[in-house]
Amino acid sequence: MRREEARMAEEPLRLVQFTKSFHIGGTEVQVVELLRGLPSNYRVQVAVLQDAGPLMDSVSRLGFAPEVFPLNGSLARPNSARQVVRLAQWLRRERVEVVHAHDFYSTMLVVPAAKLAGTKVIVGRLDLAHWHGKARRALLQGLTRLADHVVANAEAIRRMLVREEGLPAERVSVIPNGLDLARFNMRMREGLKAPLPDTRGAPVVVHVANMNHPVKRQEDLLRALAMVRLKGHVLHAFLVGDGPRRLELERMAGSLGLTDTVHFLGHRSDVPAIYARADFGVLCSTAEGMSNAVMEGMAAGLPMVVTSVGGNPELVADGERGLVVPPLRPEAMCEAFRKLLADRELGRRMGTEARAFVERELSLERMVRRHDALYRRVARGG
Repeated sequence: MRREEARMAEEPLRLVQFTKSFHIGGTEVQVVELLRGLPSNYRVQVAVLQDAGPLMDSVSRLGFAPEVFPLNGSLARPNSARQVVRLAQWLRRERVEVVHAHDFYSTMLVVPAAKLAGTKVIVGRLDLAHWHGKARRALLQGLTRLADHVVANAEAIRRMLVREEGLPAERVSVIPNGLDLARFNMRMREGLKAPLPDTRGAPVVVHVANMNHPVKRQEDLLRALAMVRLKGHVLHAFLVGDGPRRLELERMAGSLGLTDTVHFLGHRSDVPAIYARADFGVLCSTAEGMSNAVMEGMAAGLPMVVTSVGGNPELVADGERGLVVPPLRPEAMCEAFRKLLADRELGRRMGTEARAFVERELSLERMVRRHDALYRRVARGG
């Protein structure tokens, strides 16, 4: 047995990273970081449902040409079954030992295909399944049960999987997201890619999130900012991100009289440099896994104000690395902002603790190391 384990440790492990696409998102960013960081004793391949997205350039520069298994619409169409069979044949032909499905749609194809091919399969569960209806959640729960192992990126997700979905605790590993701090520091030093609005030296809070889903609750931030203003404080906000809700949010900012202090920046590739010019950060979601936006704010040395959902409290730890407030409570967020505005030294201490936590617990090296150990354990049947 030891001889077999030694042989497996020496031979490249045949691994596939499977994700929906390479559009900009927390999951996709983490897949790119894994591709960049895994050691050389892997034979890594990439597969996608769509070969699209701004991060495709990064994937190509790393030397990967993703294999595409297009869904072309609804999962209920006959094409889905054809792609499952195609994927199973490809996994067998390439003698893949482990395939890691990182998101909902990938899981729908990868789990049945891996079972047909006799390939070990790991499923990533990286959110609280808050955007699924009952039918989809039941389907995801069933396919997750069929996986050889499950990766959650926050303890809150692990608890949900064990308590609500009945997964055995030993089949769930928590591997927090990782951040390449050297690259992050370099991006901060590179500076802005485009000018920022002139705040005339007033304090700034930054919010980084898409404007696609109501779960991000930018409207609560706007209400909190209006309350701060009524109490006599000048606080500017940079809202980074875009999506179909942006026009509605801009109108709301106007109706609250915030057009001079709330700035919608759209998509930006220089988020680290923007954080470096802020006083604190905020995330006001009603559901989260482990937020890359919060991690990056912490890495920039900012105290973060976050809602008490998902992995947010695990990152921030109320009163230590920032402040935690209840979701859907803009008045509580207003008071957190006022606390940081009134005590700048408190904010600096929290920001320093936040940066130290990222260095200690959320490095890319640590994230890759833990995935490496898991892949080898699953490949051996552990």
